[in-house]
Amino acid sequence: MKKKIGVYVCHCGGNISDYVDIQKVKDAVKDEANVYLLKNTMFACSDSSQKEMVEDIQTNQLDAIVVASCSPKLHVPTFRGVAQRAGLNPYNYVQVNIREQSSWAHSDHPMGATDKAILLVKAGIARASESKALTSMKIPAVNAVAVIGAGIGGMRSAISLADMGTEVYLIEKEATVGGHVAGYGPLFTTDMEGKDLIANLLSEVKKRSNIRLFTQAELVEKKGGIGNFSISVKVANETLTLHVGAFVINTGFDTYEPVQDEYGYGTSDNVITLPKFNKLLKESGSELVYNGKKIKSIAYIYCVGSRQDNEGDNKYCSRYCCTAAIHASIQARRKFGNINNLHYNRGIRTYGKQELLYEESSKNGDIYIQFNLDNIPAVEKRGKQTFIKVNDVLSAGKTIEAQADLIVLVTAMVPRKNESLTRLLKLPVGRDNFFNEIHMKLRPVETVIDGVFIAGASQGPKNILETLNSSQAAAAKANSILTKGELMLEPILARINPIACKICANCFEACPFDAIVESEYEGRIVARINEANCKGCGMCTPVCPTDAIDLAGFTNAQIEGMIDALAES
Repeated sequence: MKKKIGVYVCHCGGNISDYVDIQKVKDAVKDEANVYLLKNTMFACSDSSQKEMVEDIQTNQLDAIVVASCSPKLHVPTFRGVAQRAGLNPYNYVQVNIREQSSWAHSDHPMGATDKAILLVKAGIARASESKALTSMKIPAVNAVAVIGAGIGGMRSAISLADMGTEVYLIEKEATVGGHVAGYGPLFTTDMEGKDLIANLLSEVKKRSNIRLFTQAELVEKKGGIGNFSISVKVANETLTLHVGAFVINTGFDTYEPVQDEYGYGTSDNVITLPKFNKLLKESGSELVYNGKKIKSIAYIYCVGSRQDNEGDNKYCSRYCCTAAIHASIQARRKFGNINNLHYNRGIRTYGKQELLYEESSKNGDIYIQFNLDNIPAVEKRGKQTFIKVNDVLSAGKTIEAQADLIVLVTAMVPRKNESLTRLLKLPVGRDNFFNEIHMKLRPVETVIDGVFIAGASQGPKNILETLNSSQAAAAKANSILTKGELMLEPILARINPIACKICANCFEACPFDAIVESEYEGRIVARINEANCKGCGMCTPVCPTDAIDLAGFTNAQIEGMIDALAES
């Protein structure tokens, strides 16, 4: 039966149309089989364009739509929603990526980008021609969440989940809760001690009967899928089996440890890291003394372990360090009087309310000296004194030399070593080695693993407020999925024909999600898909020697049609 397909080619505000000739694309595909309606649009994802698509589908009784725009990673939910509102099965919509795969990839070759876009759109039309209506299946969901990590973020996630009616298992590897914050002194902006903030959160955790806190505990096994995970948690010498519907990972960060002799670290008796300096401030009495020497001048060297050059792994900015160093310098002056603070920085980043700290520091008379990677501060010991020399960017490269009693290395946040947890939950890791979200703006706490959410500094450097906000966001997202008691599963799943299956086990080895199990069919053992675990990745389909596996939404007929369209060139 012939289909009526609507095709929409997006300009993406110039992201596509600056390099791809949209009119040429339209002219090339207008006579393709089943194309009934063909339009171009400035922003396909805009509200006005979505309304127009709904009207087109209903007025023309379209059987399928093809949207040629940006990455499916961004807007598959958007256009599935359009199809549903128009009464069209959402799996009769096909997204074609002519931005990342064409205009952006070939911006230096517009003619080639256009030719490629034409082929991609033709392939999308071929796939839509063979598309079939699919129905999502429902599975029961356990309204319980395992929160991994009981620092400030993990406890905030647990409290938020509990208040929304979700059962929470709060799992902490250490003997005490609170993480780094438990050891902090006065915090900006309230001057509350870190230990007091943690005590308040812990008190709230203990008030809620639907939170079970486990310390000295570790996740050691995970089975199942979103909505119904079975996990094993080792607590001291006992292993508990728990059932949860999702995870919130809030494992925090580690602090960068400078390498030997980095700015004199480890070789000079007056070079320490910022965390150690904060501890010194907290524990000192009426005078600031380090290694028996009274401290009157302090040099803070910024970006130690972050924004590194090609020789280092940490290319990112740790974001919190500038604020933390300036706050420490203010605390030192408040507590010990006339301390001379020298800030050797690569550009100060105190955003939002943190600008108030920079203003107070400046009014205190702190001196800010800016350097770049081509000319980092040189630390030199002369007798019992230590000098720092650098060419100051702010004074047009003037060489400045100053003496300091103490050098504080403002160290970065680095990813916490979580190899076993990463492997167990198959957590995605970004180029910075922090856990990776799907999209920093559109899906900021979700991962590509269904039912596994990330929050806090486990996904990148964050200050306390940002950690609390993302932790609550992850809690809200997890609860919104589980609270209904059932889940709608993506119907793009592998299907195994039991008659053709010879149980060779190739698919078992290929599946990264443990979604294929043994089953009995007419007196013999065959492979079967565990639909709750299947992610529709298609890894199993090409390894089956008897072609017993097909993937709904990407059937052999659809893939072969796309190949034929792409082979036209």
